[in-house]
Amino acid sequence: MTLPPLADLRDDYELLDAEERYRMLIELGRELEEMPDALKTEATKVRGCSASVWVYPTRLDDGRLHFLADSNAAITKGIVALVLSAVQDRLPADIAGTDIAAELAPFDLSRQLSSNRTQGIPNMIALVQDTAQRLA
Repeated sequence: MTLPPLADLRDDYELLDAEERYRMLIELGRELEEMPDALKTEATKVRGCSASVWVYPTRLDDGRLHFLADSNAAITKGIVALVLSAVQDRLPADIAGTDIAAELAPFDLSRQLSSNRTQGIPNMIALVQDTAQRLA
């Protein structure tokens, strides 16, 4: 499945109350492409997340990066999908040059969610950007 553009998500998110935002994140997480269990290893696990999160980069034929990801917690999986919406299927150089944290700032996740749910976001962003820089 293709994740919606981050700008579209932001427009929808701003109109919702706190409970509806949780539901939106859960639904967004359900839109993530299925990640095979064989890829959920220590090597693909994101450190520092309160829930288990795995991110696996693949390279499309035209050089763009496509990430497979999963989490064992529904809201965390939605946060992962939100992060990936900022970078999915873009060229490594574009991803490396994107300030993902700034792209996510309008969502104000640290105010909307508990610190346990958001503590791993910087590590997810770092993993995605490190991968992009390495492949750029």
